[in-house]
Amino acid sequence: MKAVYSDAHQSHDPQFFLVRGTVRKTTEQPERAARLLTGLNTGKHSIIPAQSFGAGPRARVHSPDYLAFLADGYAEWQALGDAGSEMIPNIHGMRSQMLSYPTGIVGKLGWHTADTACPIGAGTFAAACAAADVATTAAQMVLDGEDSIYALCRPPGHHAYRDMAGGFCYLNNSAIAAAHLRQKFERVAILDVDVHHGNGTQGIFYERADVLTVSLHADPSSYYPFFVGYAHERGAGPGLGANLNIPLPLGTGDADYLKALEKAMKTITVFAPGALVVALGLDASEEDPLQGLKVTTAGFGRIGQALARIGLPTVLVQEGGYLSDILGTNLAAVLAGYEAAR
Repeated sequence: MKAVYSDAHQSHDPQFFLVRGTVRKTTEQPERAARLLTGLNTGKHSIIPAQSFGAGPRARVHSPDYLAFLADGYAEWQALGDAGSEMIPNIHGMRSQMLSYPTGIVGKLGWHTADTACPIGAGTFAAACAAADVATTAAQMVLDGEDSIYALCRPPGHHAYRDMAGGFCYLNNSAIAAAHLRQKFERVAILDVDVHHGNGTQGIFYERADVLTVSLHADPSSYYPFFVGYAHERGAGPGLGANLNIPLPLGTGDADYLKALEKAMKTITVFAPGALVVALGLDASEEDPLQGLKVTTAGFGRIGQALARIGLPTVLVQEGGYLSDILGTNLAAVLAGYEAAR
C-alpha cells in the first residue's frame, strides 16, 4: 500500500496540555510522525509526497469564519502585545445560548475552540493545511484508481467541527477526504477506530444522508469528549440513521473490540457506500499513554484484516496514536493485516 506524507507537519509543535489542573507537554508531538514513518519503512511502503490542493477541500467542510480565524488569528493574537507564544482560550462560547460572533481575537479564540487541548502556534495553520493536503492527495489517488491509500496526517482531525478546533485537531482530515470522494461516489462511509469518539466528524455530517459516520470508541461517560459519542445519537433530519456510535467499556481488549467492529462493518455494508474513509487512530493500544482501551499489536493486525474485508476503495487517514515504543509497530500491523486480506 502506498502512503502519503508531508514533513510540513513539523511547524506545529504544541507545548500546552491541561490535564486535571496540571499543565503538561502535549502528547501530540512531531515525534509521532517519525515513529509512524518507521512503521511505514518496516512494511516497505512507498511514500508519496502530498500535492497542494489549495483552499477548496478545506472550504467544503469548514466555515469561512473558521478558516479565516485559523489563517489570520495568530497574527492578531501577537498584535495584542502581551500574549503568549500559543493561543489558549480563557472563555468558550456556549452555543446553546443566543450569542453574537465577537470581533476581537480573544473572543474569536473562545468561539472557535471546544477545549484547551488545541493550542495554536505560529506554524499550526500551515501544518493543518498540509495534513488536509495529505488526506486530499490520498483521496484523489483513490479517485484515480488506487484501491487503498494510507494518509499520514498530523495534526489529526476528527475532533474538529465545521467551525471549532478541539482535542489536538484543527482541520478535519477524514471529513475532507470523504467530501473529496463524494465528487465521484454517491455515498461514502467513515469508520472511526480511534479510542476517542469522532465528535467533529459526527457533527459535520449529522444531518446528511450521503455520508455514514460510524465510531468505535471508549465510553465517553468518563472519557474524552465526554458530552457526545453515545449510542442514542443516530443523526438528525435527512441524516437520521446515518450515524452509529459504539461506545466500549474502558479497558476493552481484542476480542470484544473485534466483535464491535463486525457490527460496524454490517452497518456499512447495508449503507452500500462507493468508498470508505477509515479514521485510523492507533490510541486504542494497550501501550498508548492515554490508556482507554487494550488492543494488542496482534489485534491491530486483525483490525486491518477486517477493514480489508469491507471490500471498498479505502483511504486510511491517521488520527490519534501517541508516543509509545510500539506506535510504528502497530501501524505496520494494521497495514500488513489489510494487505494480507485484500
